[in-house]
Amino acid sequence: MRRTATPLSLVVLGLGVFLLVLAPLLARYVEPRAQRTPIDTDQTTVFTGTGSYFDTDEIETVRDKKITITRQVRGDVAESEKSGRAVWDVSTSVDTDKSLPAADPHDSLQWTIERWVTDRRTNKPVHCCEEKPYFEGEAYLKFPFDVQKRSYIWWDNTLGSTVTLKYRGEKRIQGYKGLRFTGTVPATKTGTRLVPGTLVGVEDAGQVLAEEWYSNHGVELVADQRTGRIIYAAIGPRKTLRAPGTKKDAVVLLDSKRIAFTPETQKQQVDLADTDSSLLRMVGRTVPLGAGIAGFLLAAVGAVLVARGRPHPDTPESSQQPLTM
Repeated sequence: MRRTATPLSLVVLGLGVFLLVLAPLLARYVEPRAQRTPIDTDQTTVFTGTGSYFDTDEIETVRDKKITITRQVRGDVAESEKSGRAVWDVSTSVDTDKSLPAADPHDSLQWTIERWVTDRRTNKPVHCCEEKPYFEGEAYLKFPFDVQKRSYIWWDNTLGSTVTLKYRGEKRIQGYKGLRFTGTVPATKTGTRLVPGTLVGVEDAGQVLAEEWYSNHGVELVADQRTGRIIYAAIGPRKTLRAPGTKKDAVVLLDSKRIAFTPETQKQQVDLADTDSSLLRMVGRTVPLGAGIAGFLLAAVGAVLVARGRPHPDTPESSQQPLTM
């Protein structure tokens, strides 16, 4: 008796080998290429807190008032596809109850427009595509993929420089675990502003170039480890004016111990992080592991079936009919 492999056994064996080859490809090739900063983002995050600000109507600093920061991030898809980078346009407004709802951002206490350009894989700044202003560091609107438990260099746009944020352990936001980073900014001169001398205590001058100073009571960011998405953010900005050459704040422009993501923004960011993280985990771990296990089992079954084969009786030469003419 001789044996031949059945079509079914060859199919099973071939499928098993295919899955065994596919599993490491998914883990080593597909997942890293899936870790790319999106270019079609369109998100709004809102911070709220209580603090002081300079009221231009009252010509004085008012205290214990609600302060709202609204940040809108929109991806420039056309420019991103052209450059191969993540090009995001960022609008940030600081409002009081007087300017909300903000029909015109020019009515806000403060309004800035930025263009943030990053490498889609590393999240590092790329200086192209009309980037404004010039950025540095490792984190701003998000952290890199696969966040490490170490210090990161964060860009503080108000400071116009970078700040070191130290890793402070894990923290749950809306029940979702992230990595927590904190830092502070000491009082630093950031520029000058032409103001009436009396405003900063210089009585014998009409207009003076007052010094603008900025500090931050505390920065706290909580990031999703797999995607780098920021699921919680809190800042404590303080902006003041000083008379030229002095060391004492004369006017408080803005001061809050803590302005943080609203619960609604926290939930939005957690949901997005959970969805994106699950997709990356599926591509990088769940599917490769399942494909590897299934491939091993199918290859083993296929090999057994091929070895066993289908029996065929041998045909003896004496049983063959002679050819006749």
